[in-house]
Amino acid sequence: MSRKIELLAPGGDVDAIKAAIIAGANAIYCGLDIFNARNRAANLSFDDLVGVIKLAHEYECEVFLTLNIVILEHEIPALTKLLNQLVNTGIDGIIVQDLGLFNLVKKFFPSLHIHASTQLTTHNEGQILFLAKIGATRANLSRELNLAEIKSLTSLAHDNDVLTEVFVHGALCIAFSGQCYSSSVSVGNSGNRGRCSQACRDEYEITNAGNKFPLNLKDNSAWFDLPELVDAGVDSLKVEGRIKGAQYVHTVVDSWRKQINQFVDTGKLLADDSALYKVFNRDFTNSFLKGNLTKDMFIDNPRDNSFTHANEKSNAISVVQIQEAQDDLRADKNKIVDDVAAKVATLNIDKSDLALSFSGKLGQPFTVNITISDGKDEGQNNKHYVVESASTMFTSEQSAVTSDAIAKRFKSFKNSRYNVAEFDFSQLADNLTIPFKELTEVKNKVAYYLNGEKEVIPAVTLPPLASHPKLNEKPTLSLLISDEKDAHLGDLTDADIYFKLPESFKKRCNKQRDILVRNPRFIPWFPAVLIGKDYIEAVRILEELKPDRIVTNNTGIAYKAFEMGIEWIAGPFLNTTNSYALLTMQEELNCAGAFISNEINRNQIKNIKRPANFKMLYSIYHPILMMTSRQCFFQQTVGCNKPSIEDGCMLKCQKATTITNVKGISFAVDKQLGGYPSIYNHEQFLNFDAVKDFSHLFDEFFIDLTDIGSGSKAQQDKAALIKHFEDFLDGDLEAELTVNNLVTVSTNAQYQQGL
Repeated sequence: MSRKIELLAPGGDVDAIKAAIIAGANAIYCGLDIFNARNRAANLSFDDLVGVIKLAHEYECEVFLTLNIVILEHEIPALTKLLNQLVNTGIDGIIVQDLGLFNLVKKFFPSLHIHASTQLTTHNEGQILFLAKIGATRANLSRELNLAEIKSLTSLAHDNDVLTEVFVHGALCIAFSGQCYSSSVSVGNSGNRGRCSQACRDEYEITNAGNKFPLNLKDNSAWFDLPELVDAGVDSLKVEGRIKGAQYVHTVVDSWRKQINQFVDTGKLLADDSALYKVFNRDFTNSFLKGNLTKDMFIDNPRDNSFTHANEKSNAISVVQIQEAQDDLRADKNKIVDDVAAKVATLNIDKSDLALSFSGKLGQPFTVNITISDGKDEGQNNKHYVVESASTMFTSEQSAVTSDAIAKRFKSFKNSRYNVAEFDFSQLADNLTIPFKELTEVKNKVAYYLNGEKEVIPAVTLPPLASHPKLNEKPTLSLLISDEKDAHLGDLTDADIYFKLPESFKKRCNKQRDILVRNPRFIPWFPAVLIGKDYIEAVRILEELKPDRIVTNNTGIAYKAFEMGIEWIAGPFLNTTNSYALLTMQEELNCAGAFISNEINRNQIKNIKRPANFKMLYSIYHPILMMTSRQCFFQQTVGCNKPSIEDGCMLKCQKATTITNVKGISFAVDKQLGGYPSIYNHEQFLNFDAVKDFSHLFDEFFIDLTDIGSGSKAQQDKAALIKHFEDFLDGDLEAELTVNNLVTVSTNAQYQQGL
């Protein structure tokens, strides 16, 4: 084989990164203590990052920095400052969730390579084209995809100069990444801000199917799927685990390095995966890759399975046998810790020592001697450079180049990369000068050498964004339905009526298209997840109907609408939180408007700048989605006789249930007919405060009148709700009290707490 297969390793702290490097990783992804989606990891300081990049590059290993959270408006200055620093570090790429970062990088930091995070839920062809259009050089494909889907998307990605990466080992989320709000809703810690509390690992009251942990998946392992992944053309094999320690990272990466090398050299696989069971695991599954979504993907214990596996492997039954198996595993674990500690101890990320000496005599150039030492081999690896001014020094008592003037200009080199010794001025004569313009040129040349013989990219300052006027002075109401029987509601209101399309379609079935034909007032509303034939069928609806306008929560459909010249609005599940995300969608893909995220609060909303001729929308009443899964929530809750999910399950299944955690809080497990199983909060989102606060900002306030996610809650009189919401928009404050009396279980906690 000649094609490079990248092994991409997690680095939650410096020791884990060193362990990955020494184990043979081709690349590492890591995060700082800001702007990254694993705040439970130790993470790095900026000085650590610079040292890590230097060390990794010595081992021909690349470093990618995770900036994979949604960005708030007030954070843009701090983010810009960080990007100004990153462009001169040699970082090999940044991993991004927020669409606003694409706009910033493309305009102001084009030397940075952007990798689309798993949080962007990339799972269809249109999304690949969307990402290529806005500037992604790599896409992490959704973990839920099977090998055939991965192969198809990778081929298209390569045609558009985008690389693909796939998770091959580590924890699996039950929910589609980027579409999970369970932690945000339940405890106020958003997974979209790196604070996931892993509600899917929580214990629940025992279900009808006999499970205490009905949402807990086994870990992912594609150990025996390497040939198919290579055949699919995948560029990078990614190991999950930024909250895992060095011993875990080394064991997994070392095992995968050996597996890849074996396959490259011989075309065969190593059969022994026992090392992977000696570190933390929840047992393993490859069912997503195989497209075989069985009950065996679940395990009713979220804790470390390695000791249970040791018992099973040893056929330990008696107390003595079990004790021996446990003792042997503990000894193996301790040896791993000791061996890895010894290996990483030989690596360091210390700053290089920098010495600068300045010299100059009358009639001679002003000279800077540079010595860079990494402290190894007694100076054998020292680097020396000499920089001279273009002209010679001349006498000047009033504007002499003094040590103070030099120190002022050169102090910036005392930075994250170097330990700078005291400047040496012993060879610099007094009362001499050169033009200060030349002194600046000398400084810039020194900076070039200290930047690895690369030109230093100057810092940029973002121009202020203008906030353009609303399209309509008075905000209007819009509503969402999912059943044609609610079409009569249109007779009661002038509101825009969105019609929610399902996530799955029967092939070549015209049911949804015909509903839209019969009801020309309906505006198609596309879901967040559309995979394979379901994406193709959704595109067919667009192509055959050519609607004037759509709302889409899926960027693949957004790209197709852009391509067809159809006006599109970004739905609430694109989770838009800042002005630059609006600009990305408008400038790159002609987006006409966007829902602003329901995860952010009034202070985080108020400074978002509206682009010109752009509509801004906000949902004030809806069921609160916690998570959506390609797996089946019903297998582990109410039970199901089918051994695995079949093609028709989404189209036919009408099960609904509730699960109750050990704190006594219940959640509705529900699905639209033709939809993925989803879990909803027990409270409805109801937010009159947003109308009071932002009638000057939003063009449209939205209410969800579908019955999806209602669980055991009482059905509402939809006609009455429309009237009361419209009355409130018209200034009737009594309508708020009326609705609160109708919707008795509600919250706007997300609007109060924000991100």
